[in-house]
Amino acid sequence: MSLSIEKQIELLLAGHPLEIDGKYETNRAVQNEIIGTKGTANNYVPICQKTVTYIVAAVIINNQEEVLMIQEAKSSCHGKWYLPAGRVDPNETLLDAIKREVLEETGLIFQPETLILVECASGSWFRFVFNGKITAGNLKTLEQANEESLQASWVHNINDLPLRSHDIVSLIERGKSYAMNKDISQHPYLTPVSRPLNKLLLRLTITSKKRATNKLHVLVSDTTPYCLPVCEINPNRSLLSTLHSFMEELFGNEVAQHKPHGILSVEFSGGQGGDGLCLTILVSFKLPVEDVLAIGKYVWYELPENLATSITYRLPRNMTVPLNVIR
Repeated sequence: MSLSIEKQIELLLAGHPLEIDGKYETNRAVQNEIIGTKGTANNYVPICQKTVTYIVAAVIINNQEEVLMIQEAKSSCHGKWYLPAGRVDPNETLLDAIKREVLEETGLIFQPETLILVECASGSWFRFVFNGKITAGNLKTLEQANEESLQASWVHNINDLPLRSHDIVSLIERGKSYAMNKDISQHPYLTPVSRPLNKLLLRLTITSKKRATNKLHVLVSDTTPYCLPVCEINPNRSLLSTLHSFMEELFGNEVAQHKPHGILSVEFSGGQGGDGLCLTILVSFKLPVEDVLAIGKYVWYELPENLATSITYRLPRNMTVPLNVIR
């Protein structure tokens, strides 16, 4: 039974998975041509640690505002310090992966509460950064050093340590901002949900208000059952390139200025029928619906007031999980 577009958006806002509509399959060849894959994506299969790399990392802050760090055991960075992090194993979910990495590298049991950042480089490297709480365990000491790490420590100032890479500085700043700024509105907890996927997909929730009524609209397929626009992520190009090309497919080469706000949901296969991924991104136009005409197989759909309010609440800064595209 097909879900109404209202129900689909409600599920996405709550972080739940959606089935990919069959229209996506029929439109895929056209989408691939437009985003520049020219058949590449049709032949591309995401295989964990082979054709796609998934990384998990944890930014864990204690009550003393210290961050949990580990000292590396690998020969390439022996003795340097880093966040608990590592590659997702085949057939492993993102949540299981981050729990495993934290336990192996720090000796502590981690309960992930939310994603705080997703990063990608090209279209086949993704890093998922989690925040959460330590619930049990004993902090790893030098006497327990192994191939996973030398030791772990709660650190007040990471500048006091030789770091494996400074790429984690921005991750820690993001983690502290989310964990410690309780007086400002931030996105609700969002954890990845499991669903069988054999492709890397990008789903868009695109909004605009109608000038005549000031009602919020969302872009949907022009035939029922309505569905949100979905395309394949080009594994060889920046995710922003895929997004830009897909927006041109939806609105033409002169697509009006629009703002990608961030991530509403993450669906991850974890070996269920493949090693695929689907990211849902919230996008908005400042211009009214009357001035942003869709082309092809999509139309603007007026949302009921309660759902319009829910989406509008997610439009300000910090109300979606940030997506950082590494160039």
